[in-house]
Amino acid sequence: MDCQGKMKLLALFFLVATSSVMAGNETPSIKTLVFPSASANSYVEMVPSKPLNMKAFTLCMRVATELTGSREVILFAYRTKDYDELNVWREEDGRLSLYLRSSSEAVMFKVPELRALMTHLCVAWNSETGATTLYLDGLRSLTKIYKKGHTVQAGGKVLIGQDPDSYVGRFDSDQSFVGEISDVDMWDYVLSDSSIQNMAYWKRTSRSLGGNVLNWATAKLEYHGNVHVVYHRL
Repeated sequence: MDCQGKMKLLALFFLVATSSVMAGNETPSIKTLVFPSASANSYVEMVPSKPLNMKAFTLCMRVATELTGSREVILFAYRTKDYDELNVWREEDGRLSLYLRSSSEAVMFKVPELRALMTHLCVAWNSETGATTLYLDGLRSLTKIYKKGHTVQAGGKVLIGQDPDSYVGRFDSDQSFVGEISDVDMWDYVLSDSSIQNMAYWKRTSRSLGGNVLNWATAKLEYHGNVHVVYHRL
């Protein structure tokens, strides 16, 4: 190899090494959604990795809102053409609730009210036993029994920010989400307490790299209305 060839090879090695160092120094960031005000048209559709045909699940997210207990707030909505299949709410009295294919029957948890500080929230449910548990910042609630033997049906839409009273429609601004939400992940099984605690405190493990049904890092998000995307360094 002549002198010019050696110089080109050295330059290539330097470029690769420099790129590797720069990549190693990159600070990880997380994508969050900001809903600045109540509306009847601002929402995000999250496209699942697989159909939501489930006899168990763990649903997690990070959420912050300054809305007080003066009204109910939708945190997560999954609706098929005929039913509100899976909804998570902050109720008017501050309790957190899970609804599975029901307009009136829910399982509710009396917990510290959501606030402006980001809270890591998970809901876990198992059809075989009906065991339903809530987690806030890694702390587990008491277990309640709900919808034993039920199956969550596939074929619906996952929405963040609005509660659809029809198939992706008939939104109510008085139920809309206002605040910031991120890290929405879902698994079709119940995670262990330790896995949820690891996620709450940003400790990434093999079981907390993203859900196998909804994966915040890779899922396609479709934006509608006044929704802002912000990236925060971890």
